[in-house]
Amino acid sequence: MEIQELERMIREKEGSLSLALPVLMRKVYLWMTLALVITAVTAYGVATSPNLMMAIYTNKAIMWGLILGELALVIGITSAIRRLSLTTATLLFILFSVINGAMLSSIFAVYSSMLITKVFLITAGTFGVMALYGYTTKRDLSSIGRLLFMGLIGIIIATVVNVFFVKSPGMDLIISYIGVLIFVGLTAWDTQKIKQMLAMHTDVDESAQKTALLGALTLYLDFINLFLYLLRIFGRNE
Repeated sequence: MEIQELERMIREKEGSLSLALPVLMRKVYLWMTLALVITAVTAYGVATSPNLMMAIYTNKAIMWGLILGELALVIGITSAIRRLSLTTATLLFILFSVINGAMLSSIFAVYSSMLITKVFLITAGTFGVMALYGYTTKRDLSSIGRLLFMGLIGIIIATVVNVFFVKSPGMDLIISYIGVLIFVGLTAWDTQKIKQMLAMHTDVDESAQKTALLGALTLYLDFINLFLYLLRIFGRNE
C-alpha cells in the first residue's frame, strides 16, 4: 500500500512538472517579446522626436542618468528578484525596456529603417534557431557557456579600449564578429540553463514566474546584443 502511494505521488509530481515547464517557458518568451516590442516602440518614438533626441544626446547628465539607470535596474532585478513581488519585478523590467529603447533610438539616426528591419529579422531567425537548439539538445552546454562568458568579458574590455584609445574601425568590426559568435552561443546556453531552472518548479506559482521573468531578461539581453553586433556588421558602409 505504501509503495502504491509512493508511485502515485511520483506520477503526480511528474505530471505537474510536464505541465508547468511549457507554461513557464511560454511566459519567458512572452515577457521577452513584450520587452522587445516596448523597446522598439520607444526607440522609434524617441527617434522621431527631435526634442527628445536633442535632450538625450546633447545633455550629458541625462545620458549618464539613462546609462546608470539601466545598470541599476539590471543589477536590482537580478539580485533582488526573490525579495521583489512579481508585479514590482515586472514593472522594473518594463521600465528597463523603455530606458533601453530610449538609448537605442540613435540607431535610427545612423542606419536606414530598411536595414534595421532586415537585421532584426536576421536576428530573430538566428535567435530562434539557437534557442530551439538550447531547449532540445541533450548535450550539457555549461562548459561552453563558461568559455562564452569569459569571451564576453574580453570583448567588453576590448570595446572600451577601442572606443577610448585605439579607435580602429577594423578592430570594431572584428569585435562585432566575435560578439555575434558569443551571443549566438549564449542564446543556446542561457535557454538550456533557464529550462533547467524552470524544471525545478512543479507549479506555476509566483516563485516560478519570477524565475521565468529573470530568464526573459537574460534572453532579452542576448537578443539585443546579437542585434546590435549584426547591425554594426551589416551597416558598416552606412
